[in-house]
Amino acid sequence: MEQASKHILVIRLSAMGDVAMTVPVIKAMVRTYPNIKITVVSRAFFKPIFKDIDNVSFYTADVKGKHKGVRGLYKLYKELKTLNIDLVADLHNVLRSKILGAYFKLGGYKICKIDKGRADKKSLTKTKDKIFRQLKTTHERYADVFSQLGYKTNPSKEDVLSQLKITKKVALFIGKTTKKLVGIAPFAAFDGKTYPATQMEAVISKLSEAKKYKVVLFGGPADKEQLVAWENNYDNVVNGAGLFSFEEELNLISNLDVMLSMDSGNAHLAAMFGKKVVTIWGVTHPYAGFYPFGQPQENALLADREQYPLLPTSIYGNKYPEGYENVMQTITPEAVFEKIVAVIEK
Repeated sequence: MEQASKHILVIRLSAMGDVAMTVPVIKAMVRTYPNIKITVVSRAFFKPIFKDIDNVSFYTADVKGKHKGVRGLYKLYKELKTLNIDLVADLHNVLRSKILGAYFKLGGYKICKIDKGRADKKSLTKTKDKIFRQLKTTHERYADVFSQLGYKTNPSKEDVLSQLKITKKVALFIGKTTKKLVGIAPFAAFDGKTYPATQMEAVISKLSEAKKYKVVLFGGPADKEQLVAWENNYDNVVNGAGLFSFEEELNLISNLDVMLSMDSGNAHLAAMFGKKVVTIWGVTHPYAGFYPFGQPQENALLADREQYPLLPTSIYGNKYPEGYENVMQTITPEAVFEKIVAVIEK
């Protein structure tokens, strides 16, 4: 069998942003090696991300059901073996993927794992003797795994998903409009990387007053009360939280003109479609390697390091020293609004 015609299993079980970041690398792989086949194993929820990529199949890992625990992962291994896998790329490198990978290794398969660069990330976020420098990006770390398997690839701006044909449901939600569509995903997993609600409301107010933009709000069920209030209080603002399946939400994201997001999954979902993305960063920082794919550095709005010199203090936004609770207040609503306008008009 020729090297270029092999079947590669890609393991990335979670989380949303990390799964989305595999897309440009996988797209680059099938562009560079058109004869390879790739199977992505992940949670069923993420299947729509990969459905339109040539030579890529999806296999559901039911890690809370039939593939739960050591025995369940062995069952998953046995199922995956029947697909005639040749090589294994572990882009997750957590306990579950290590156990699954160990079964493949015992079965004689070549497996390579992502190096997450934990020591470098610790040096970037520590409060004493901090080493403040750009680390290897997650996209580069993913590409390194394929390189170790014998497939060198270099993702470029073309390695994104195509804009999806708008569905009837999404079209009805947006309504007939000539205004630019501005997606806003105002929430993140931790407070340390969530823009304060009062400041975000000021951004929404400015966009509404400009009368040139239609704001589409994104969030989960827990965020609905806040988002409904903004929808009711401002013109040209619609709330999509809880209205769509994940596949429909991807359709909506692919038809935006720009996405405003925290350092969170929605930034990566928009970037994987090649959409313009403006990001807001609190106690985290693009140097950690989680910057959205293909986005100019100037699209990032960063908290003031002169005022808060220990930034970044966390990779995930969950750790910060006393006095760093309000770092995002150094990013004004005016600056956010002006950045969105500049990116749209560019």
